[in-house]
Amino acid sequence: MNTDQDAPPGGGLHTGGCLCGAVRYRVSGPLAPIQFCHCSQCRKAQGGAFAANIPVAEAALEIDDPEGRLTSFESSPGKVRVFCGACGSPIFSKTTAKPGVRRLRAGSLDGPVRTGPGFHIFADSRADWWPILDALPRYSERAPD
Repeated sequence: MNTDQDAPPGGGLHTGGCLCGAVRYRVSGPLAPIQFCHCSQCRKAQGGAFAANIPVAEAALEIDDPEGRLTSFESSPGKVRVFCGACGSPIFSKTTAKPGVRRLRAGSLDGPVRTGPGFHIFADSRADWWPILDALPRYSERAPD
């Protein structure tokens, strides 16, 4: 893996991976703001109140999986969730509706993470036990393009 010293000027290089270390990745370029998804599928897939996602271009994401541990699950038609088959860590999701885009799981990034919270989506579907207390924009469903 390269380090921040190898990053493109002004873009940054971000690294991350799964809990067991079998899967590592790097993202070149700046990171978009973090999107918090409260839909029931993301809550179940993450095991928490929401998923913290960062959209990245597929071309900017380089994955190192020498043991072939990445596995996937189509959670709904056209939506695939990709995770480590050894430790279960979610890495990203992809959808046919947005080809070339991967929704990277922010919690899988190594620090420091050079972006911050952006907005909440599917906020009306949030877990009833998790209030949204910040002032970030909220959308009932997907965010406008």
